[in-house]
Amino acid sequence: MSDGDVVPEWLRLNRENWDDRVGIHAASEFYDISGFRAGKSTLRSFEAGEVGEVSGRSLVHLQCHMGQDTLSWARLGAQTVGLDFSEPAIRQARELADDVHLAERARFVVSDVYNAAVALQGERFDIVYTGLGALVWLPDLDRWAKVAASLLNPDGFVYLVEFHPVSNMLGDDGRTVEQDYFDTGGQEVDYDHTYTDGPALTRTRQVQWQHPLGEVLTALAGAGLRLDFLRERDTTLFRRFPVLESANGEYRFPPGHPRIPLLYSLRARRTD
Repeated sequence: MSDGDVVPEWLRLNRENWDDRVGIHAASEFYDISGFRAGKSTLRSFEAGEVGEVSGRSLVHLQCHMGQDTLSWARLGAQTVGLDFSEPAIRQARELADDVHLAERARFVVSDVYNAAVALQGERFDIVYTGLGALVWLPDLDRWAKVAASLLNPDGFVYLVEFHPVSNMLGDDGRTVEQDYFDTGGQEVDYDHTYTDGPALTRTRQVQWQHPLGEVLTALAGAGLRLDFLRERDTTLFRRFPVLESANGEYRFPPGHPRIPLLYSLRARRTD
């Protein structure tokens, strides 16, 4: 987006909201930056195995926030770039990269994800990575998938880990269906707190979009990518619903309880 372009209202609201979150997140127990400095990885237990060996490979992380996942991949040997639309988040990511002596393997760029190809000046990567909670902030998945595909080297792939859209239908009690699975219109909401511990926000308005799983897969196929796998999971990384039980740093339904998918992961490859 050039300096003369008009910033869409949804983008302005979301960027202000995420700028406001950075200080709270950086100080939170949830993000545990001190633990990360001490060597903790923020990747989920299955991610490294599904992505495969990354040492010596290039990886771009879209919507990287404060960069901990990006730097976790760098710790595994990848040459990484993290991209996010929040300048305060990118400043925090750069400081963290310096703190953990990974600045030579991780650089960070400020950009809206839709303008990533321009911001990265035509650079291409072996892996395009997108982590949890990213897609709900994007109104147009076809455009997202085309951008991701344009960033790939030949035989490169997109690797995505996300909250399952079925789990987003349920209310906080985990029992009541509160959202229409097929309603993909933008929903403006006003929350005075972020999802971590910490004080209230000052920029509270935000706009989110629900994306059914079929929409995600169709967008990737439309961008010319071939699906390697799609895996639905019955675990998540926090107590999303009261009934969930903690085990080995993950949360799952108790034995005998009916399950719904909580996360999914997929890998889709460029074949041209």
